[in-house]
Amino acid sequence: MLSKQVTLTSAMTLACALGIGFYMQASSPRWAGEPEAAADPQLPAEPGPAELKIENIMLTSLPADPAPAGADPQPAPAAQSDACSVTASAVAAPAAMVSLTVSAPCHGGERLTVHHSGMTFTASLDRTGHYAAQVPALTRTAVFIAETASGGGAVAVAEVADAETTERVVLQWSGHSGLEIHAREFGAAYGSAGHVWTGAAPGAGAGQVVRLGDAGLLAPRIAEVYSLPAGQRDRSGTVSLTAEAEVTGLNCGRDVSAQALQLSGGRLSSRDLVIAMPECDAQGSFLVLNNLVEDLKIASN
Repeated sequence: MLSKQVTLTSAMTLACALGIGFYMQASSPRWAGEPEAAADPQLPAEPGPAELKIENIMLTSLPADPAPAGADPQPAPAAQSDACSVTASAVAAPAAMVSLTVSAPCHGGERLTVHHSGMTFTASLDRTGHYAAQVPALTRTAVFIAETASGGGAVAVAEVADAETTERVVLQWSGHSGLEIHAREFGAAYGSAGHVWTGAAPGAGAGQVVRLGDAGLLAPRIAEVYSLPAGQRDRSGTVSLTAEAEVTGLNCGRDVSAQALQLSGGRLSSRDLVIAMPECDAQGSFLVLNNLVEDLKIASN
């Protein structure tokens, strides 16, 4: 695929930010150090409060009419917040995947943001407020947080027993970066069997790439996940991983922020980066990042 394109190289820089909070305490009404005013001895003493006597009190509000005999009590109407509550469910599925379902009846068509162990992506609720997807699990106890654009949210948890025996690499970004993750399994060349990416045919290799998120949204958050079972039958070797981005009119001459998460041996690590994209005269070329994540070392079982 890259033989017809110009391959470029970009430097990556790690970035982090430290948030600082502060606490404000209300002060006394009197200025600091200011003494209380002393009483003037030449002025007469202020009279104390006069005693107020209240007599002949009459109640003017009417008692509520008693319910007629034999009438059935009317149930209180259900609160609207209950009918509009956001719910989510997560069920473990084969290949260390999770069937995630979100229901938000009063948020039809809204933007939905899903968080899971550092991975974040955005999607659209359908007109009935429903969303469902197969999401790769990054931890054995997989916790998912779903929140709508107007503030509703829910949490779902699933136990994924085979998450710790699956190798996974996540490449995620915001906006239209043009990024893709490519895996070349056990010495495979580009375009051959064993070259796995979102454009590959199903079953092209031992692993698979899943893309999460709706690119049609404004400033979307997208995540691509490459997954491979840690033990391969009668196969061992290296899986070469690269992050690639086509230079387009939407990303040329700009800095693109991205993050890589890697699940290996049951441990999850992350790396933040900023990619300086080539100028716009390089449109149609591909930027290849060879050292974004570590290549996978796979042993046969």
